[in-house]
Amino acid sequence: MPVVGYAYLHDALRLKAIAPKRVAMVKPVTRVSMIGDCLAVPQSVAPTGNSTLEHIFFALKHEGINLSILAQALESVPAEELLEELDKAPNGVFVRKACYLWEGLTNQRLDYEASVNSRFLPLFDPERYITGPTVRNTRWRIEFNGLGSLRYCATVERTSELEALLSLDILGRAKTFMATLPAEMMDRAINWAYLHETRDSFAIEKEEPSEEKSRRFVQLLRQAHDGRELSEEYLVELQNSTVSNPFDKAALFRHEQNHLHNGLRGASGVSYIPPEPDLCRELMDELMRFANQSSRKVDSLVAAAVTAFGFVFLHPFMDGNGRLSRFLIHQTLCHSGALENGLLLPVSVAMKHEESNYLAALKEFSQPARDFWNVTWLDAEQMAFEFIGHPSIYRFWDATRCVEFTLQMARRALEVELREETDFLDRYDRIVKAVNQRYDVRGSDLSKLVMMCLDNEGKVSRHRRKQFQYSVPEAVFEFIEAEAGRLLADA
Repeated sequence: MPVVGYAYLHDALRLKAIAPKRVAMVKPVTRVSMIGDCLAVPQSVAPTGNSTLEHIFFALKHEGINLSILAQALESVPAEELLEELDKAPNGVFVRKACYLWEGLTNQRLDYEASVNSRFLPLFDPERYITGPTVRNTRWRIEFNGLGSLRYCATVERTSELEALLSLDILGRAKTFMATLPAEMMDRAINWAYLHETRDSFAIEKEEPSEEKSRRFVQLLRQAHDGRELSEEYLVELQNSTVSNPFDKAALFRHEQNHLHNGLRGASGVSYIPPEPDLCRELMDELMRFANQSSRKVDSLVAAAVTAFGFVFLHPFMDGNGRLSRFLIHQTLCHSGALENGLLLPVSVAMKHEESNYLAALKEFSQPARDFWNVTWLDAEQMAFEFIGHPSIYRFWDATRCVEFTLQMARRALEVELREETDFLDRYDRIVKAVNQRYDVRGSDLSKLVMMCLDNEGKVSRHRRKQFQYSVPEAVFEFIEAEAGRLLADA
């Protein structure tokens, strides 16, 4: 069965673009309908020939917006063809969108001065996509409402999973939950969140931070509430705070090519290659503009996900990008005003428990993007990199899976990590109070024993009993176990 729309454009024009996730294909059906990952199209609706413009119109009408494919396909459309279509339907929805995109993406202007007499139309259908602030183009009466600009834009589809997560109001629930805690308990829970967010963000990078590194990163997380906007200078400061090797500290965004390594030898060990330095710096300007301007106008968690994953895909530094990308989730939420009074959602703690899903979200983009590079192993650690793709691969990316994952982790951070820790603190306080009412035990010993008991499913191990046998009476061990068992049973 012949493919149409984006799949046709991708294959017929041999575009250097990531293939569309859903393929539109002519099928023996009576109406356009989704069948699995296939958009089934009746013959009567499909483009009748091999006209690139016909397939672009079909895609705009039935498949939504894929800027990466459109940016390349429109390059092959002569201005004359668009002018002919304008003569036929000067107010047509899809010809106007095509003309707007042709001018915006190719940096050319059509020789057309007639006025469009029609209402403004959004480029992205708000019922199908998460949209951003509107910028009106009066020439074609099109409203650009993407998450970014025509120089850099993420696409986020309103999947059923994402809609369900958005409806939970995770940030609102987090603030409500923390407000119900006694002030002293809230302070302890927030301190726990900062420490464990630091530990697990480094752990994801397979690194054990020193006390000094941990202290600096906690300070970094707390400074996010200052509300500074992203800039190259600020991100360089942040990068310098997260790395300890003076040779890895950046002065500017990178001026050399870097890559991610998976441990294998030679070219096969290169798992991802971010854009070349000049393109990286250009796109970082666009990403920072989005983060600074849109985080208050787009759902905060969506903006945080686009900023954090967009940053790690651009990889503007030679080291420290992973930790900074996760910090940017917190920074974006603070900048948007979504997190107040020092509150932190321990998203990295949640991600550490879901590392395989985190990797899968990253690979959604990084794996197909790797195919557009030729890598030649020269010797030792020396590689030669040749980009054989098109800049639109990095300019326009599908962030849907990354946004879903970020919201899933925010939900877990609230419903599992924060709640479990506050439950732990509550049980700890109750047991310590009960012991102190009946026994005289050194505070440091009691604190360690209660924590160890709760971490060991309510049991004081033989090893711990032996460790404290000369400072803690045997009856105390039994009492701690009994109190812990009772509290855990009530949970």
